[in-house]
Formats: sequence, C-alpha cells, structure tokens
Amino acid sequence: MMHKIVTSLIFLCLTFGLSAQEKRLSKEEAVRLALEHNFGIKMAKNLTKIADNNQGILNSGYLPSLTGTAGANYNDLNSSTEYPGQFDTSGGAREDLEIDHAESQTYNAGLNLNYTLFDGLGRLYNYKRLKEQYQLTELQARETVENTLLQLFSIYFEVARLTENENVLKQALEISLDRITRAEYAFEYGQNTKLDILNAQVDVTNDSINLLNTKQQLANTKRDLNVVLNQSLSEDFQVDTIVKFIPRLQLDELIAQARENNVSILQAERNLNINEYDIKVNRSGYLPQIGLTGSYGWNLNQSAPNSFLPGQVIPGSNRSSLTFGLGASLTWNLFDGGRTTTLLKNSKISYENQELLQEQVELEVDRDILNALASYENRLNIYEIQEQNVITNRNNFERSKEQFQLGRITSIEFRQAQINLLNAQTNKNLAKYDAKLAELQLLQLTGQLLNVEL
Repeated sequence: MMHKIVTSLIFLCLTFGLSAQEKRLSKEEAVRLALEHNFGIKMAKNLTKIADNNQGILNSGYLPSLTGTAGANYNDLNSSTEYPGQFDTSGGAREDLEIDHAESQTYNAGLNLNYTLFDGLGRLYNYKRLKEQYQLTELQARETVENTLLQLFSIYFEVARLTENENVLKQALEISLDRITRAEYAFEYGQNTKLDILNAQVDVTNDSINLLNTKQQLANTKRDLNVVLNQSLSEDFQVDTIVKFIPRLQLDELIAQARENNVSILQAERNLNINEYDIKVNRSGYLPQIGLTGSYGWNLNQSAPNSFLPGQVIPGSNRSSLTFGLGASLTWNLFDGGRTTTLLKNSKISYENQELLQEQVELEVDRDILNALASYENRLNIYEIQEQNVITNRNNFERSKEQFQLGRITSIEFRQAQINLLNAQTNKNLAKYDAKLAELQLLQLTGQLLNVEL
C-alpha cells in the first residue's frame, strides 16, 4: 500500500505543471511589458495627458471669446375693420377693411467679441500655476511607475525564489528515491531491516508533498505577475534567477544626490511653487480689469401690406441693416466684502504649511534612506553568510553521504544532513532576493530606480 502511495506522489511531482515550452521572461522584458500594459501606469499616463491639456494655451484665458447669435420670427395676421355710419369723400358708405394672411418675417444674426486686456495678472500666474501642476502630475505618474516596478520585482523575485526552491526540492526527492532503491537492495541482501525502507518511503512522501506545494505556490505567483503585466493569466514563462548588486561606490554617489532626485521631495517643491502662485492669483483681485468688446450684427425685416385708413393699403416693405460696435471697459472691484483679503491670508497660511511639509518630507526621506541603507547592508551580509552556510552544509552532506553508503551512520543521521543542506539552500535563496529588493527600495528613495541597470 505504501509503495503505491509513493509511486503516485512521484508521478504527480513529475507531471504537475507540464506544458509547452515555456518562454523566458527577462527583467528588462518584464519592465517593458509593465510600462506598456499595467493598468495603474496607463491611468497615470492619462492623468498626465489631462494635465498637459490644462496647461495649454486653450485653457490659459489669454484667447478672446467669440459668440454668434441668430434668430428668426414669423407672423401671420388676419384682421377685420368695420366703419359703421362713415362715408367717404364722394358721399358713399365706407367698406369694411379685411386683411387675410398678412405675413411678416424678421431675421437677425450677430457676432460678439470679448477680450480681457488686463486682469491684474491673475491669468498669468494661473497659467504658470497650471504649468507647475503639469510637472507635479508627471512626478505623480513617475511615483506610480516606481511603486509598480517595486511591486513587479517583488513578485518577479518571488517567482525566481520559488523556481530555485523547486529545483532544490527536486534534487532532494531524487536523493530520497535513491535511498529507497539502496534500502531495498540492502534488505534483499540482509544488510538492514524493513525499517530503513519505511524511513526512506516517509522521506520520499514528505519531499513529494513539499515539491507539490512549491509548484502550486509558483503557479499562483506567476498568475500574480501576469496581473501586474496585464497579460493572460495562463501565460507561462521562466524568469531570470541571476542577481547582480550595484557596487557600493556607485550606490554612495546615488545616495549623495538623493535630495535632487527623490520624487517625494520634488513633489513637495512643486506644491510649494503652486501655493506661491495661489498667493499671486489672489492678490490680483485688488487690481482693475480692462477689457475690449466688439459686435457685428445684421437685421432683416419683411413686413406685410397694411392699412391705416379705409380704402388705403400700404404695400409691404423689406428693411435690412448692418451694425458694428467697438468698446472698452474698466472694472475695479473697490470692495468685495473682504473676500479677496480672506483668500490672500489663507493662501499665505497654506504656503507656510507647505514649507513646513517640505521640511518634514526632506527629514523623513533622509531617515528612510539611512534605514533602507542599513537594511540593505544587513540583508547583504546575511546573504553572504548564507552562501558560506550552503558550502559548509554541502560539504557536510557529501561526507555524510559517503559515511551512509559505507554503513557508518544511520539513515536518520543522513536525512538530517540532507535537511540541513535543503534549509541552507532555501535560506540562501530567500536572503538573495531579500537583499536585492532592499537595494531596489534604496534606489527608489534616491530617485534612481528608473535610471540604473537592474
């Protein structure tokens, strides 16, 4: 019964996840796909386009406004006028006056032009404010890209870690399978007991289950990566497991320039500039506004025949006219109930708050960089220790393997050496990618995540 279970587990481990030839997804290709297809990055780019439209001349207030008007009216008149007891000049009775369907029409069209020559420099500072807002939106989009890339590499490296762990577990399973074969041969020749075979079968079962769980985690993590890349969830691939670290001298240079490149500090500077323009825009409310107006109009009246006296009918007439007007206006709001004063005071207070916020952001970024650097150095040291630990445990395993084959140590002692090597290898994999992620977080704080080779 146990033999059947072991055989089934081995079959599952060998067949689980088999598919067509998997493509290789390099780090550079993953970055390219994320920049082109990630939902968050696409939305950030659209917001940047909106800010670009807002900073254009069409939204500046410097262009005049031109409006057109047109109208038409139609009248149909039916009237009857009676003259009882009235006589005309010849002594005869006057006839009643009847007017049927007397039609008249009026048409008009016009153009009106308005242009502000001077508005207290409000539109100038608002135009500059929109320029700053566009640059702020670009920085916000860049922050979205950086955060997305960090998320991307956190999942990418998890795929790489699980891939390496899978290979380690496959090797462990092969070793355990070889133990079963050796134990069965030894049992046939009377060199050991059935207990050694059972111990080997238990180890094969455990190794098979661990391998199956790792394969499932790997498949789930690949789907997580496909979501970030916005591609089919069934897309399968192999990732790059080679990790390169940036030389410390280059890292120190990037840290020294962090204040000039950190996206949070740059956003705080842009917000400070925006608040400064808000003050100037509100101050413009104290100054007058000068504007120009122009108009051009056309009118056409078509009147129906009419009569004011019996027997006298005046024929209809057409009358058209063209008008042109040009004017200038001066508007000076001498007192608006204190609204402009209140806005100006509040904008100055907001500016002061933004100055304080900028100082806070700079201090927090300096702290975060020091923390990230310390974390990176610590994880890098751990990775180097784990590398040495793998070498030590491999040497111990190889020596234990020799002693086990010579019958000088038990299967339990050999299994412990195998487990120690397995743990050392998986711990090294974890330390390697933890150190690389810490480096990427440090690069983001220095503002160079998008500018270095990963």
